[in-house]
Amino acid sequence: MSADLSVTFAGLRFVNPFLLSSAPPTESDSNIIRAFDAGWGGVVTKTIGLHPVVNVSGPKTKFLRATPDSPYLSMQKRPGTSLHSSWNWELISDKPLDWWVPRIARIKKAHPDRVLVASIMAGSGSDRELAHWQTLAKACQDEGADAFELNLSCPHMDRKDMGSNIGKDQELISTVTEVVKEVARVPVWAKLTPSTTDIVEEARAAFLGGADAISSSNTFPSLPLIDPETLEFEMNVDGLVSSGGLGGPAILPLSLAKMAQLTQAFPDGAFSGIGGVAEFAHALNYFLLGCGTVQVCTAAMLDHAIGPKVIASLTQGLETFLQRHADKGWRSIEDIRGLRRDRVVTHSQIRRPDSKEYFGGHETSEGYAPAGTPAHID
Repeated sequence: MSADLSVTFAGLRFVNPFLLSSAPPTESDSNIIRAFDAGWGGVVTKTIGLHPVVNVSGPKTKFLRATPDSPYLSMQKRPGTSLHSSWNWELISDKPLDWWVPRIARIKKAHPDRVLVASIMAGSGSDRELAHWQTLAKACQDEGADAFELNLSCPHMDRKDMGSNIGKDQELISTVTEVVKEVARVPVWAKLTPSTTDIVEEARAAFLGGADAISSSNTFPSLPLIDPETLEFEMNVDGLVSSGGLGGPAILPLSLAKMAQLTQAFPDGAFSGIGGVAEFAHALNYFLLGCGTVQVCTAAMLDHAIGPKVIASLTQGLETFLQRHADKGWRSIEDIRGLRRDRVVTHSQIRRPDSKEYFGGHETSEGYAPAGTPAHID
C-alpha cells in the first residue's frame, strides 16, 4: 500500500499537510497561484484588513547569518555563512479588501482542490471594530476562501486593540473568535503569539470562543543587532528601529516548546505548527508533537519566494519516511501524529542519578499532578 500524503485538518482535506504561512510570499494572487502550481497543499494569504497600512521605508525583511566556527552574527551578506534567522517589521497587506476579493475567487478557480486560508485582522476596541472582523470574513468566504486564520499575533502593531495585543488578552481572544464564528461558514483558526506567559490559556480562550484550530506560533518579538563598527542597528530607518519578528531556524526549538504545551493541554485539538521549518525533519517534530499541518515562511522566501524546492523536499521527505516505516503500519500523518507528545514532561519527572525523589524544589510531591493526568477544555 502506498503512502498517503493527504490530511484532513479542521474538516478540510489537504493534498499534503504543508502550507505557506501568512507572510510576504503570499502577498499577491500571482504568488499564491505559483505556490499551488509548485505543489503546496495550502496557502494562508497575507493578512487582510480594513485599515490603511503604509510600511516602513527601505527593507522590511532581512536575514541574520552565522559564520561557521565563529560566534559572529550579522545581517551583512558575506560568503561562507549559514542562515540563522529572518527578521521583519512588515505590517499586514497594504492592499485593500476590494483588491483581494476578486483575487481570492481567481485563485480558487485556478486551484479548486487546494486550500486557501484567508488571514484577517481588525481591531477590538469597539462594536464597530468587531464588526470589521465580520465584514472581512463574509467578503472572503463569499469568494471561496476555505478557512480563516485570525491574526491575533502580529508583533508590529502600535494599536492596543490589534494583533498580538489581542492575543495576550483571553477575553478579547474569545470575543473576536465568537464574532467571526457568528458569520463563518468555514473553519476558523486562531493564530497565537508566542509573546505570552502561558499560551495554553490563550488557546483555551480561542477554543471557548469556537475556534476550530490553533496556529502557533507567529514570529518572536525582537530587535536587530547593533553593528559594532558603526554603532547603528543593522536594520533601521533614519537610525531608528522598532520591535520586529524573529523567524527562521533560530525559533524552531522555541516554537516546538510552545506547541508541546498546546498539544498536551488539548490532545484532541487541531494545531498547525509554524516556526523554523526548512526540511521534512523539521516538520516531523511538529507532527510527532501532535500537529496536523505545518506552515513555512523563511525557507520559502529564500527559494524563489514561494519555495518550489522546499515543497518538493517536504513531500518527498514525508513519502520516504512513511514508506520506510510501512512495516509499522504508518501510511499517513494521522498514524504518527502525537507519537512523541507524551515524552515532554515536567522537570521533576526526569530521572536523577540517585534514588532520592525530586519534587522540583518542594519537600513533597504536593502540587504535582500525577503523570498522565489529562487536561481538558472547561
